[in-house]
Amino acid sequence: MLRNYSTVQVSRKRLLRNHDTFIQWVQHVLNISCVCACLVLLTYSEVGEFTVPYRSLIAFTVLLMVLVYRSLGIYRRFENLEGGVRQLCRAWGLVVILLGVLSAITGVTDIFSKSVIIEWGVMSIAAQILIFYITYKIHAWYSQRVQVRIPTLIIGAGNMAQHLAERITSNIWLPEEVVGVMTRDAVPIDWAKEQYPFLGDVDQIADVVKEKGVKRIYVALAFHNIDKLLDIQERLKDVNVDLIWAPDIFSLNLLNHSVREMAGVPLINLNETPLLAGGPAFVKYTLDKLFSLIAIVMLSPILISVALIIKATSKGPIIFKQIRDGWDGKQFHVYKFRSMYVHTPEKIVKQATKGDPRITPIGRFIRRTSIDELPQLFNVLEGSMSLVGPRPHAVSHNQFYSGQVKQYLARHRIKPGMTGLAQVNGHRGETETVEAMEKRVRYDLEYIKNWSLSLDLKILFKTPFVLFSKNAY
Repeated sequence: MLRNYSTVQVSRKRLLRNHDTFIQWVQHVLNISCVCACLVLLTYSEVGEFTVPYRSLIAFTVLLMVLVYRSLGIYRRFENLEGGVRQLCRAWGLVVILLGVLSAITGVTDIFSKSVIIEWGVMSIAAQILIFYITYKIHAWYSQRVQVRIPTLIIGAGNMAQHLAERITSNIWLPEEVVGVMTRDAVPIDWAKEQYPFLGDVDQIADVVKEKGVKRIYVALAFHNIDKLLDIQERLKDVNVDLIWAPDIFSLNLLNHSVREMAGVPLINLNETPLLAGGPAFVKYTLDKLFSLIAIVMLSPILISVALIIKATSKGPIIFKQIRDGWDGKQFHVYKFRSMYVHTPEKIVKQATKGDPRITPIGRFIRRTSIDELPQLFNVLEGSMSLVGPRPHAVSHNQFYSGQVKQYLARHRIKPGMTGLAQVNGHRGETETVEAMEKRVRYDLEYIKNWSLSLDLKILFKTPFVLFSKNAY
């Protein structure tokens, strides 16, 4: 009965737990508090009272700070002060931009004092940088001067073992100190020769733990050696030591990997669709809707003018609609200004080439300047596309290249975009060879693996500078 009771108790224990530090929560609370305090003080000093609009501004600011700061990893432990300050400035800048867009959409911009808002923005980031500097220095001093280092052993010869050893050594926020490295069958490793003592075969691990006073062990064996983990656990069952398993996921071909939990069980997502849910997905969704709506309003004179010219210079519809494969393979109609003469639809869509006779005179201009793609703002507004993501290809191209390019269809794990990482890196327009498509797909997969709001903003910023690509016909 006792054994069964213990089993039930263990099964209820959460295996994946939140390891946010106390100082992270302190910094989070102080940042929000100082931002709110700055606005309250400025409002009372320059306006005379803290009115309802400013209270609403506080509420939206706190909400955006929670979402944006978490998604950009502001409260991670940066290895240097400069990196943390840069990321903090990016996050606060994004919050200010989103607040400005929201104010413009709702038409409440004139309600606020411009001097109060400008001073608040500057004072808030200055106060947050000061808070970050003080907390960083306090924790660094405590970590180096007061905190007792934990003797740590690394087991493994692969990239994960090397990554752990280097990070533990270089990161002042981690309390461990690597005293040596062990491998299965005493396999020698080049990366450990100079900096980390090689302590031999893991079969002698119990003796090494006692000799070196080891209190923590990271097991980073390759997956084909994972059976050794149970053996190591058995050898250390009576030893007072922390045993941590670090699966060597670096040896796998990963796509947007992450760790989460279900019913208290840790799950490693090796291939995951990003932006399925959560705060980052909401922020990207909001960004798409707001920016596309604003862009449509601001660019309406161009949209109307181009539409009239197309109608006046050639027969046919103004908008060209074509079926494309979208998010998760779901098909949708992509919108473009018609840039070609009306012709019989082709079974296999031929990409436009230099001097293509199918293209109208106005079509040549709008294709070269990417004006033909502006109607896709309506795709973004309706939700079939995003501002940033892999460009949607013709269905026939997807059918062809899926058999030629590795992981080609993995591009559909995220919404297609009006612009993307491939486009701002020179892979825009015609793809004459399979190799050219492979390079484009490589960038698309890199975007999916490393998606972040800051990456989206960088791509949007760079896009205007690549609109006149020589490959766009």
